[in-house]
Amino acid sequence: MVMGTIAKKMGPIVKQVYLQMAEPRWVMAVGACASSGGIFDTYSVLQGIDQVVPVDVYVPGCPPRPEAILDGFIKIQDLVGQESIRRRNGDQYKGLLQSYGIQ
Repeated sequence: MVMGTIAKKMGPIVKQVYLQMAEPRWVMAVGACASSGGIFDTYSVLQGIDQVVPVDVYVPGCPPRPEAILDGFIKIQDLVGQESIRRRNGDQYKGLLQSYGIQ
């Protein structure tokens, strides 16, 4: 779960934490700041965490409502239940990771 305003200096650290997570891994961007930078359109704020790591579920809101966070968890559960082991080894998934510079 990624929450709050992400500064550009934090981008490489978030990517490193993502790489250190065990496989399989899912990312949920919670709130407007993590999803799109929110109201902070400045040089030091990352305009969406999806520029650094791939995001599976976006939870809207500023701040997000409890129902939206629960809906995000349910969507992650659906992804976990439906994903086959082969998807992570597929060419499309590997291409997505390479587009983020992840090997």
